[in-house]
Amino acid sequence: MTTKISTADARKNFSNIVNRVSFGKESIILTRRGEEIAALVAMDELRLLQALEDRIDIADATKAIKEQGEDIPAKQFWKKLGL
Repeated sequence: MTTKISTADARKNFSNIVNRVSFGKESIILTRRGEEIAALVAMDELRLLQALEDRIDIADATKAIKEQGEDIPAKQFWKKLGL
């Protein structure tokens, strides 16, 4: 279960909250006036999210290039992707 903490409480207990996220692998949602505005997650969770985004981006780019109906060399492909 994800914990919700107001930004005011987060400021007061910042070190404790960072430790809970970092060492306890607890995700924490920050709220302001009851509205969820941000989340704190452990680095391994962030890396996983980034890897998933990268896979989705590559799959989308591959699909778009295939839809163009052209077979291009890898260097040209990466250039089209801006890599």
